Formats: sequence, structure tokens, C-alpha cells
Amino acid sequence: MIFLAWDALNTSGRFIFNKLITGGFRLGISQKLMARALSLYTQKESNEIALKLMGDWSPLTSSFSSLLDNPLHEGSDSRPFPFHLAYPLNDLKDLAEPMQWVAEYKWDGIRGQCIFRNGKYYLWSRGEELITDKFPEFASFISVIPPGTVLDGEILPFKDGNILPFHHIQTRITRKRITPSILNENPVVFRVYDMLEWQGSDIRSKPFIERRTILDRLFEQIHPSLPIQCSPLLPFQQLDELINLRASSSENGSEGLMLKNKYSTYSSGRKKGEWWKWKIDPYTVDAILVYAQSGHGRRANLYTDFTFAVFSEKGELLPFTKAYSGLTDKEFIEINQWIKKNTLERFGPVRKVTASLVFEIAFEGIQESKRHKSGIALRFPRIVRWRKDKDFSEANTLEDLHLLLKKGR
Repeated sequence: MIFLAWDALNTSGRFIFNKLITGGFRLGISQKLMARALSLYTQKESNEIALKLMGDWSPLTSSFSSLLDNPLHEGSDSRPFPFHLAYPLNDLKDLAEPMQWVAEYKWDGIRGQCIFRNGKYYLWSRGEELITDKFPEFASFISVIPPGTVLDGEILPFKDGNILPFHHIQTRITRKRITPSILNENPVVFRVYDMLEWQGSDIRSKPFIERRTILDRLFEQIHPSLPIQCSPLLPFQQLDELINLRASSSENGSEGLMLKNKYSTYSSGRKKGEWWKWKIDPYTVDAILVYAQSGHGRRANLYTDFTFAVFSEKGELLPFTKAYSGLTDKEFIEINQWIKKNTLERFGPVRKVTASLVFEIAFEGIQESKRHKSGIALRFPRIVRWRKDKDFSEANTLEDLHLLLKKGR
């Protein structure tokens, strides 16, 4: 059948057919690269193109010309701006004069833009999902925030002055219908750290410190009882003081620091040297590989999706997380050869393997979970390294994970 299909299709048809049958139809083109290509083609600024690609549109109903030739925001009050992203900071030497920078906590929630235009409010996530209906309490902001305002911030699970575990937000996102009980059990706050539009004008080209001044003036008029807050700036005089601020950031419910150049504009994507994120060191545990599954895309022919286990109180192996990134291509090839020789059972695409390989797993957070047999769920787990120096008997235990859970962050 495959040979008949190839014979009946032209070159383009065979390309698409092959992509479909191999499960690799997705093309790995970044949004920034797409904006740059369209910028060269249309002779328009890439930031303008990036903005026009944002929002609620579909290639099935929008033509090329209607998308790229119309004035910005025409016919779409809900259109968000492209998000400005930060580079990881590895060394304080990457920062210049201390007085050129402002510091604030890096919040661990859902990045979002709150848009207020023509008497309506819209909420977009960084992943370009319109999530207005998931957070109906934010509609109350319309009474205090004037039309023509766009705020950039973080949606955080929040109650009685404290940031709650991240799963409270996940409950909001995964439910089709947000009931009063869900609102009551999973309260949130929108913590704002930038303003992108004011009085109907795009102010992203203004220096950060000017945008922040406008934002501070706005919050002078907002009552603290509303579920919206301004992310505080952290005072410091010398760069060395940031080390202590970062070390204590977990006590304030954050995952590190954000460092922003006072004179930076709000651009599209990452622009090195303007915004830095300096996260606290992640949790790490040593775990044992117990299951392996094929990956996707260019690694579809390799086992790269791994399940890891720790020892239970009874000394049994208890799976507790999956991870699939952090190793080199050479290491993946070596591990795949080992997997093929050490498979114990097969369950469809999954292989159960001999419990002997130990890996260091890093993760940003840990919380209780009724969905998992281990009772534990990790946030952003990834493989740090293959611990060839450790015997599987030296792996961590479930008790170790519970100790980390008690420490909290």
C-alpha cells in the first residue's frame, strides 16, 4: 500500500505522506525565525510582524494579506503583544554598573497579559492561549483599570498573603467549567511587573523605568482587596547584595530573581543583556531508570522518554517521574544500545528494563499528588547527568522526596 501511495503522489504529496506515516509532521520553526523571514519578505519591521502574528486568528479564515497588511489591532481588541523573555544569568559579571539594573522576584506561575480595550478584558498566556474564562474574577479589574491598558505579569495561586502550590492553577486550566467551589478552593492573584499599553498607546519603546513609573501611579488607585498586585522592586546598592536576595527568594514564594536594565525597551522574544533570570539551584535526586519509550521528531527512532524510580520504605522500586531531556546524542545512543540488551518486558511502545542505571534528576518544585502512586509530583523534571559512578543501591528513596516536600519552596 505504501509503494502504491508513493507511485500515485507527486514530490510534495510524497513529502507530506512520509511525514504523516512517520509521525513527524511537525516542523521545528521558531516564532522568532518565522517573524524574521516574513520581515525580510514584506520589508516590515520584525517586531511589527511578530505583533501581527499574535492573537486569535486561524490560517483557515485569514488570508496572508489580511493578516499582515491590516493596521495593528484593527478588528481585534483582544490581540496581545509578543512576550519579552529573559536570558539565564550564570555570572554576575554579565551585569554592568549596578545602578543600571532593577531587581524583583521571579514568580513561578503562568505568565500572562491582561488586556483592557473598549470596556472588555482579555487574558492571554505566554503560550498564546486565550484563558479569560479560566479566571473570571479578573473581570473586576475593568472598574479600576482604564481602557487602552495592557499589563504583563504572572498569574499566581494565592491565599491569605501566601503563594500556594502550582497545582492550584493547573486545576483551573484543566477544568472545562469553572465552578464557584473551584474558585473558592483555588484562589489566584495577577501580579503585574510591566505595562505595555497605556491610554491606547503602545509604550513598549519607552525605557523600563518610565513604564514602571506609569505602572506605580496606576496602582496608587487600585484597592488592595482586588486580586491584582504590583510586583515589588527589591532595593540593593551593590551586585553582591543580589546573592543574598537570591538565596532567600524561596522564603518569599519565588524561584529566584529577575534583573532588568532600567533603560531596556519591551521587545519581542529574548534580547541578551536586557533582562536576566537568576534562578535558585534546583532540587536534585538520584533515580533509577525502569521504563523507556521512543521519543518524537528527529529522535523518534531512539528511546528518549524515560521513567525513573526511587526505593520505597519496603525497598521496592516505585516510579515517580518521567524525563526526556538533558543528555547528549552520544549518551542517548549508548543508553539505547543498553536498553535493547536489557529489556525485561514490552508494553506496546514501552520497554521495562533491568534496574541498574542511575541518573541525577533536577526539578524546580515538588508537591503532593493523588494522581501518582508515589504520592509525589515534580515540576519541570529533567536529566542532569548519567551517574555511571553510582550503583543502583545508592539511589534516593521515597523518604528523601518527602523530606524535600516538607522543606518546601
